[in-house]
Amino acid sequence: MSELPFISAKDFLVPLPWDAMPAANTSNSLLWINGAFGAGKTHTAFELHRRLPNSFVSDPELIGFGIHRMLPEVARDDFQDRPQWRSAVVATLADAVAAYDGPVIVPMTLVEPDYFDEIMDGLADAGVDVRHFALTASPETLRKRLRLRLGYGVGKLLGHDETWAMQQIDRCTTALSDKRFDIHIGTDDRTVHDVVEEIADQAGLTLIRPRLSAGRYQLRRIRVGLAHIR
Repeated sequence: MSELPFISAKDFLVPLPWDAMPAANTSNSLLWINGAFGAGKTHTAFELHRRLPNSFVSDPELIGFGIHRMLPEVARDDFQDRPQWRSAVVATLADAVAAYDGPVIVPMTLVEPDYFDEIMDGLADAGVDVRHFALTASPETLRKRLRLRLGYGVGKLLGHDETWAMQQIDRCTTALSDKRFDIHIGTDDRTVHDVVEEIADQAGLTLIRPRLSAGRYQLRRIRVGLAHIR
């Protein structure tokens, strides 16, 4: 039986009427949005993308999934531990920045110091202007957010949950407190809109689209959440 075609998250993000507005910001910078699981990386990245019409979201996790699909299940450990993932991330992101006339947004948890340095140094050597942001939150906030994820309820029905992500909270929060992971942006008592606006300000980018109304934002949040159920 032939394998089903791969469907990316972008396939689920059908444009809505209020999405169409003019583009600006031709900076060829790379905005890496780091953070523990539950910190809000994905929602922040896609809301930033919506408000920067000529930006592009590039997800290194997809490279990891591709590596896993080429390996037997017994060999599917943490793909970040594999040198080919790290080298492919550097090469692919450098290509994306070189080819695209606008900011490239990268939502990805990366907390192992050696791996972080390897990838950041590799991108710098390739001439990429990286702006790194680490979204932070208390362990209690992260656990609450993980339990409220759309995928959490679906996962329960399918027989799996966010246990692995929960187990990574202490490791991630401890690692990300290191100064190498600046710029830190606290998210405990802030909305995604607030975080997006701070990232844009720190990166020197002008947001083109305005905030969505509460109802429209929740609709978009659901769409993004559905597209990223793993």
